Formats: sequence, structure tokens, C-alpha cells
Amino acid sequence: MGLIDYSREPRADIAFIDMKSFYASVECVERGKHPLTTSLCVMSRADNANGLILASSPTFKKVFGKENVGRSYDLPFDIETRKFSYYNAKRQGIEITPQYVRYIEEWAKRTLIVPPRMGLYIEKNMEIQKIFEEYATKDEILPYSIDEGFIDLTSSLNYFVHDKTLSRKDKLDLVSSRIQHDVWAKTGIYSTVGMSNSNPLLAKLALDNEAKKTPTMRANWSYEDVETKVWGIAKLTDFWGIGKRTEKRLNKLGIYTVKDLASSNPDLLKKEFGVIGVQHWFHANGVDESNVKEPYRPKSKGLGNSQVLPRDYVVQYEIELVLKEMAEQVAIRLRRARKKTTNVAIFIGYSKSEQKRPINTQMKIEPTQSTKTLSEVVIALFRKKYTGGAVRSIGVRYENFVSEDIVTYSLFDDVESIEKTERLERTIDGVRERFGFLAIQKASALAEGSRTIERSKLIGGHSAGGLDGLT
Repeated sequence: MGLIDYSREPRADIAFIDMKSFYASVECVERGKHPLTTSLCVMSRADNANGLILASSPTFKKVFGKENVGRSYDLPFDIETRKFSYYNAKRQGIEITPQYVRYIEEWAKRTLIVPPRMGLYIEKNMEIQKIFEEYATKDEILPYSIDEGFIDLTSSLNYFVHDKTLSRKDKLDLVSSRIQHDVWAKTGIYSTVGMSNSNPLLAKLALDNEAKKTPTMRANWSYEDVETKVWGIAKLTDFWGIGKRTEKRLNKLGIYTVKDLASSNPDLLKKEFGVIGVQHWFHANGVDESNVKEPYRPKSKGLGNSQVLPRDYVVQYEIELVLKEMAEQVAIRLRRARKKTTNVAIFIGYSKSEQKRPINTQMKIEPTQSTKTLSEVVIALFRKKYTGGAVRSIGVRYENFVSEDIVTYSLFDDVESIEKTERLERTIDGVRERFGFLAIQKASALAEGSRTIERSKLIGGHSAGGLDGLT
């Protein structure tokens, strides 16, 4: 194998469990439908022709060729009439035949299009976490996202499997199959498991590259499989942590496969990518010394909020109203984190009909966490770039934080007024924390175009693009 002495590397028995098409599966089960054979799509607004496709069942993906990212007008049928859409199909470059039209219309009639219910998904996630806790302690479970996570079963394999003739690999497979069964029996949701008797990385690679294709929906990759399986991954972008940009940079170094990466000079990679280049080299050789019990938690580099609007906003006042609301929502999160921002950025995405490039602009400012100040900066950025047109998506982001203890005043500042405003904002934050965001609200929340009341009904903002600060 070369430079790596795997006998010196740590070993752990890891299961990486992914709930198959989680959101869509939950919706299928709630309706008494089979999650693997039902065509179902979770859309941001099921009654909106421009809705976002947030999640879809395996059958929906197979029939319509759509993943979880896209819009309703990317589908080859009209969601209201369920008739074949020649316009949509042509936009996607689909070859249209009479047989294909009949096929699409038949499936369109059977397809369920439903709005998201984030509260329900969180509830199901908690049920699944309880199942995991029957096999490992809380510190041996690391949620990776709402629908997948790692379980370190190193200390519990022998507790659940007493047969001493079985290898640890067989024991891990047996326990993982039991977890799969328990999740299905208690929630109706199917799961896929990547396993490794070596480390978390190999478990994740096993899931992404093999488990989803096996009849059992399980696969095990360990150090012994690096040459045959890890190096056999077809594309660099199929490897964990490598996207299109990184792939292009690696290609310039003469690296086109995972095996090329594993065989390359780590010093050259460090020169090109920094420390992350060396990490790519270790990962390509199957080495990952991370610990499920002591996960690395990266420092947050920024706080932001974005949303897709329910309709085209063409009135500037309405657009600015939503921007102010979002500026306040992120300011609340900033104060919770006890930070001040020194950089404000906004994103404005136009309606499809506009055919205009989105606005991406930012501004450096003196350290602040004041809602009033941040709202003024956001509006100033918007007015500087906006020249009219229908807007459909908006984002606000604060970056480059400093401690809230850092205070800067100019000779022209009214220090007493500033401190009074800060106390008032913290008081309002406290009331909202205790009684809900709408306990104290501006009159503008009742204005046409305001999104505050509607978004306050959401959980985590998943059905409208982010709502931290309202929950």
C-alpha cells in the first residue's frame, strides 16, 4: 500500500445510517403509502406553479428524472392540470414521443404533490434518534444531518451479538441490519447503511458508493478495501469533500482519479491547497482519524438567512420591507451568539421572467449588532444596486465577527442613546425568546408583502429558506 501503515491507524466499528428520501418517505407513510413505490414530491408551495422541489421519493426521481433541487416548471407536466407540458419538456431537452407523453400523464395523475411539514420531520427524526440510543450511548451517536448520522458501535457489538465465531465485520453487519429493521418497524422508513470496521470516512464512502446499490442497502468498507474500493471510485467528484472546483485544480496537477490522488506527492498538495490538500491525500488513502465521540466542530464564519418569495415582488417598498425583516432576524441570531459583525452582504434573485443577473453585494462596517444599523446598511446596499424588476428570492448575511465586548464610538455619537437602544433590543429579544417572536411586532408586519407572520409559523424556515431568529 505504500506510505501508510494501517496497523498503526485507529480502528472503530462505525455505522453511517441514511434515511432513504427522508422527507418524502415521512409524507408517504403518513398517507399510508409505500415510500419506495409511491410517486410523491414535497414542494415549497404545492399550490404554486413556481414552487421549489424540496424532496422527492425514489419513484418520483426515477419517473421524472428529478432530484431534490429544482422548480415545478422543470417537470414535464403541469402540476395543476397534470397534463404533459411540451414547453417544459422542450426546455429540458427531452425527446418527445406519443408513448412518452402517455407515460408522463399516467404517472402525473398518480403523483402526490404535498407541502413540507418540518415539525413532523423533526418529530420523526427524534423517534429515530431514540432507536439509535437503544444501540449506543448519546456520545456514541453523531447526527450528520436531519436524515443521517454516525453510530460508533465499537463497545456494543459483543453486547448485541454473542456468537464468538463471527468476525467483527459480520457482527457490525448484523447489528446494522437490526437497526434498519427497528427504524422501519417503528416509523415505516427505509434506511441505507454504510459500515466500516476502520473509521467514519470509509463508512460514509461505503454508503455513498455501494450501499445504495445493494439488495440489503448495506455495505462495509475498511482499510483492507482501500485499493479495490476507494481507489475504484469512478470520479473525483464522487469522493467526499471534492467538488467541481477542487477537481479542476487537481486536474491541473495531473490528478484525475482517486488513485492518482492517493499516489500523489502530499507536499505538492499542501503547496497548492494548504492543509486541506494533505487531508485529501490521507482520505484518498482511506485514513481518517476523526472520532464520533469527539467530533470536530468548525467555527461559524457567518450568519445568514434567505428565502424564496411566494410571488414576484415588484413594488420596491415591499422588497425593502422583507429585507428589513430579514436583517432583524439575523441580528437577533448575532446577539444570541454575543457577536458583532463587520461585514454585511445581500443577495437579490430576480424572477425567471426578468432574465437579469442577481445582485450580490457587500459592505464593510464598524462592529455592530444593532438591528437599526444593520437594517439601514442592508437597505443602502439594495438601493445602490437595484434598478427595478420583479424579485423572487432574497438573502441577508453577516460575516467577519468580533466579540460584542468591542465598542467603538465617534465624537458625534450619542453614547447614551446607543446604549439605551441596545438595552431595548435585548429586552425585546428576551420577551420574544419567552413568548414567541410575534409577542412584540412592528405594525409593518400587517402590511402587504410582509413575510414575518407567515414565516413565524414555520420551524427552522425549511419551507421558506431559513427562519432562525423567529424560533
